[in-house]
Amino acid sequence: MTNSEQHRLQQIFKQLPPEHQQTLLAFAEFLQNRVVSKPTPPLRPKYLPRPPEESVVAAIKRLSKSYPMLNKAKMLDETSSLMTEHILQGRDKVSVIDELEAIFEQRYEEFVREQTT
Repeated sequence: MTNSEQHRLQQIFKQLPPEHQQTLLAFAEFLQNRVVSKPTPPLRPKYLPRPPEESVVAAIKRLSKSYPMLNKAKMLDETSSLMTEHILQGRDKVSVIDELEAIFEQRYEEFVREQTT
């Protein structure tokens, strides 16, 4: 990016209202995440221990930190569906968290396969 392009982008950003600035940043991060890089070797999860009496929201945050290499946007449908089952249908949080852990592990295994092919 040239200096003039950077300056133009900064000027546009400054002129936007705060909510649109956040949208622009989110879009830039989305584009950044689309850049495919194949790390060697594949990143390993940073397993964080499951605390007693953990909430579903806390579990999602813990698992997101444990698996920083995963694209959380791709997992949003699954995780939000489980959250909905817990909140609206009263599904037990322990079983929801168990399933969340399984989903993150499965997505990590898929990530590793993609990186090694």
